[in-house]
Order: sequence, then structure tokens, then C-alpha cells
Amino acid sequence: MKRATTTFGVLFYLKKQKTSLQGKAPICARVTVNGKRTEISVKRSLNVNEWNEMKGMAKGNRKEITELNLFLTQFKAKIINTYQNMLLNDEPIDGPTIRDKVMGTDRLAPTLVLLMEYHNEQQLHKLAPGTMKNYHTTQRYVKSFLMEKFKRTDIFLSQLNYKFILEFERFLFNYVPKDHQKPINNNGIMKHIERLRKMINMAVKLDWLAKDPFASFKKRFDKVERESLNSEELAILTDKELSIERLRHVRDMFLFSCYTGLSYIELAELTPNKIVTGIDRGLWISTSRAKTDTRVRVPLLPVATDLMEKYRDDPRALNNGTVFPVISNQRMNGYLKEIADVCGIMKTLTFHIARHTFATTVTLSNGVPIESVSKMLGHTSIRTTQIYAKVVEHKLSEDMRNLEQRMSADVQGI
Repeated sequence: MKRATTTFGVLFYLKKQKTSLQGKAPICARVTVNGKRTEISVKRSLNVNEWNEMKGMAKGNRKEITELNLFLTQFKAKIINTYQNMLLNDEPIDGPTIRDKVMGTDRLAPTLVLLMEYHNEQQLHKLAPGTMKNYHTTQRYVKSFLMEKFKRTDIFLSQLNYKFILEFERFLFNYVPKDHQKPINNNGIMKHIERLRKMINMAVKLDWLAKDPFASFKKRFDKVERESLNSEELAILTDKELSIERLRHVRDMFLFSCYTGLSYIELAELTPNKIVTGIDRGLWISTSRAKTDTRVRVPLLPVATDLMEKYRDDPRALNNGTVFPVISNQRMNGYLKEIADVCGIMKTLTFHIARHTFATTVTLSNGVPIESVSKMLGHTSIRTTQIYAKVVEHKLSEDMRNLEQRMSADVQGI
């Protein structure tokens, strides 16, 4: 694609507002790119009455003046040469980048890749492994975008702008996976942009970036209905006799999550010391959400207690120091697909569906207040829990339509 025309200019001026008591003012170069000005200090000063504003040079024939004008000519040539090299290398051009290259500070200026690496270092022990994995995926897309769009492996943070964000979004929409992966859907793209924005916010807080390029960007998530098991499917899953031990174990852990709302990582890290006696003298789970580090306390229903007791003496659970003999999330989801086939459940079962089932079928549908559900799920905002409330309203509407049909059939039968 043809590069848009760049307007460029250089001139020298005296910064008179910085005039010293001796009557000297610092000399600055003003670089103008596409109408935007950037100031570069040339580390020289001059008496105000010895400056020729029209020519942007010192006036006079003294040796010192002649040497100063020669220096300014060479300094200007360096700026122009820097601009021309950037033009030849098809680099994004702006005043701050030209200034950094001329002053030799470009090697110290923060870059996007440096920011991403710093973010990883700072967040490594704060974010869950799954979340960090998602950040690494986003960062791989950013690097691919830099190479495809700019033919380079990195970019200065000062070069980021709103246009960069829009072009990254378009890159993700047009990205064609080279392996078996599916193309990224809109919500996946918004999550990548959301993670990039969090890293950019870190740069703004660190004063690595003067302005947030995301200031005008609006995320657009498509509404997605959260899949969950209804009461009939939950009963089928509970009552099904499974002859294969590994499927029984996975089914039991899945059901435990259906009745407690724990995510996979929370179940995997559930140890006996996190089962405590609550205010009602019953057993409670007392843990923290791995995703947000929010404190979570969940009273155990009898069915959850029974499931837990089944594995009190399990060798693998004892060896791991956990309540259940947990396997990897990937294997767990693979076995859940087998279980769904055996039980005749048409939904694609993943472990996270158990958490959704707790929110909808087990609690909200049975009249548990949304505030209590939000607390047990460890949500930091009740708006997150309201997503599930909409699903319940959907179910109520469906139930009423079924009732209407039954009543209509009864009337017709009279």
C-alpha cells in the first residue's frame, strides 16, 4: 500500500522564556511532521541580540558565531538524514521518534515488546497461569501484527495511536490460522484488545506513554448465552451408572462444581484446610477466586458433602494434598464429552458449564437472591452475575409458554 504523504520541516529558534540573567537563551530545533511540532534541545545558548529570527541562525562574523552556525547546519543535516532513513526503511514517522533517534535516546525509549515483557514479569505471581497463558497468546498476535504491518519486530510506545489500535483490530478480524484452530470471533478479538489495553494502561501509569491511544476506542462484545445444564440434564448426569472409573471421577468433580460454583483451578487447588466450619456450624468452602483473588465462602449442600466424602481416602487425592484426584483441565473436558455421549446430553460439556449450572439451575432458579449468588461466585461486580439472571428469565419465559400450551390443551380436551 502506498505511504501517505508526510509533511516535514526543521527550523531553529531561541527559547526566550528561558532567558538567563546573563541575557542568554537556549537554542532549540523545531521538527514539524504533518503539522505536529516536536522540540529538540541542541544544548547551545546565545545572547538574544545575536540571533537572526528570519534565518534561524546566529548573526555576526566572530569565530564563535561561525562555529555555532556550522554546528547548527550539521545538526539540521542530522535531523533531515534521520527523517530520510526512516522514509527509506518505511518506518512510521513522527516528531518524537525523530528526536529520540537524533539524540541517541531511542535505544532507551520504551517499546511495546519491552512493555509486554515488563508486564509479564510484574504479573507472573499475581495472575493465574491460565490468564498469563492468554496474555502470551495476545502478545504473539501483537508481534505478528508488527511484522505484517510494519515489517519490524518492535515499535516505540510513542508511536502508538488510535489508528494503531484500529489496524490491530482489523488484523485480528482478517487473521487466518495456519493450523487447526478456528478463526478468532468478535468476542475473542475484543479480549485480545482488552488485554493489550491493560498493558498500555500500565505504560501510562509508569509515565512511559504520555497519552492513552485507547481513549476513544469502544469495545463491542456480542451477547453470548451461557450454556448450563437444566434440572433434567443434571438429574440424568447424577443418576447415570458409569462403569469406567475415570469417567465416574470426572463426573463427580463436575457435579461438585455444579453444587458449589468452583472453577476448574479452584477445584484443583481445593485442599482439606479450605473446608471450614461456618457460622451455621455446617461445612463451608473458604477459598479465593484464582482469577481476581476475591475471597469466596460457599456453604456446602449435602450432595456436595457426599461427593467430597467419597474421595476422603483416595490415594491420588491424599498424595496431592487435595480434596479430589484432579487431572488436567484438557483431559477433564475430553472425558466430559464422553460422559455427555453416554448420558445422551446433546450439549458440549466443558468443566466451566458446571459453574454456570450452579449460577442458574441450582441457585437462581431456586430463588437464591442474586446478591448471594454473586458473593458465592466471587464476582467483584453484581453486573457480572446479572448475565446469569437473564438466562433464568429466559427459562421462566420458556416455562410459562409450556404452561400456556398445557392449559390450552386442557381447555380443548374439555
